[in-house]
This record gives sequence, C-alpha cells and structure tokens, in this order.
Amino acid sequence: MALRSVARLKRLVWRLLLMLALLWGGGIAAFSVLPVPFSAVMVERQLGAWLTGNFGYVAHSDWVSMDEISPWMGLAVIAAEDQKFPDHWGFDVSAIEKALAHNEQNENRIRGASTLSQQTTKNLFLWDGRSWVRKGLEAGLTVGVETVWSKKRILTVYLNIAEFGDGVFGVEAAAQRYFHKPASKLTMAEAALLAAVLPNPIRFKANAPSGYVRSRQAWIMRQMRQLGGEGFMREHKLY
Repeated sequence: MALRSVARLKRLVWRLLLMLALLWGGGIAAFSVLPVPFSAVMVERQLGAWLTGNFGYVAHSDWVSMDEISPWMGLAVIAAEDQKFPDHWGFDVSAIEKALAHNEQNENRIRGASTLSQQTTKNLFLWDGRSWVRKGLEAGLTVGVETVWSKKRILTVYLNIAEFGDGVFGVEAAAQRYFHKPASKLTMAEAALLAAVLPNPIRFKANAPSGYVRSRQAWIMRQMRQLGGEGFMREHKLY
C-alpha cells in the first residue's frame, strides 16, 4: 500500500513538472512575438495586496514596442544592470564569480549577478525569492529565452514588465506616472533616474529620489556616455 502511494505521488509530481514545462515552453514561444499581458511578479504583487486587505492596489502596465520607447531607456538599464548584455549567452560568468567571492566574505550584504536575460525570465515566469529551486528554474528558462528570443526582444519584454514603483510596471506606465509623458519622449536623465530605482523600486522612489538615487543616476549617465550613447543601441541592433 505504501509503495503504491509513493508511486502515485511520483506520477503526480512528474505530471505537474510536465505541465509546467509545457506551460513555460509555450510561454517562451508565444511571447517571442506576442505582447506580454502580465508577468508572474505582477500576479504575485496583486495577490499579495489583496491577501493583506489592500484592495486599492492595482498592478498596472501598458505594453509598448521598442519603437515606442526612447533609446535612452534601453541604454540606461544596460548601463545600470548588465553592460555585457549584447554579448553574453544569458549569464555573466565573471560577474557570478565576483558575486560568489563577495558573498562568502559578506554574508549580510548579498550581491547578485543576474543579467537582464535572467531578470526578464524571473519576472515573467517565476516568483520572488532566493531559493536554489527558483534559481535552478531561472537558469533553465533563461537558456530557453536566449535560444528563442533575440536580444532586442529580451530587452523589449524586460522594459515592459520591470517594476518601477508601487503598482507601476513597465516603462510606459512609469513614464506616464512620474514624468507625464510617453516612454518615447524620455530624456537621458529621466531614463537614468528610472534605471536608478530598479534594484529596489519599492524603497527607492523615482518621484522623490534620495541622495543615493541621485548619485546612482549620475553614475548611470556616465556609464551611458562611456558605452557610446544612442549609437550603442544601433550598433548592437537593440533599437
């Protein structure tokens, strides 16, 4: 009887894994061309708000194509988050090695090394957290995304689902909320300011930037110039 129960559980687990693999595989294929209506993180935030009684919270986003996003915005997130984005295959090995070395010596100040590809995958398909299970799934899905999508597509999806504030998802919603203009009209400074809050968009405020956020904005703008400005985006076919 016990053996039959274990066998049933194993079959159930395998069926669940197969269903998830088909769901994620279908999502990777579909969203290589279709707009993303919502992300897993958006769903997580919305459900979390409802469960705590915050029924006024709305996870809002407006999908826009890369042609409708200022080239400064794509350059800003690359400068801030992943300067090797055009060249790597989804993972920055040197950044991972540096982060592991840092984290071994600074257990209370954990440093991440996620690329834009990994962040896009996590935001779209998975949940927040630092578990090894999530990281393993993220790695596998990132390989799938990098295989099927172009770099331009990965950047487009990232900019449309990234969290820029409380209930504010995607660069179009952020541009309208904080600057009262479409994402296509964002200036270099405005794009850098939005990128500056990305490490923690709930703590850091684009509409009330702290001294740290302003200093990070200035650093990002310097990095954008060093990368080559808008020419960088054209050179790597990201815009």
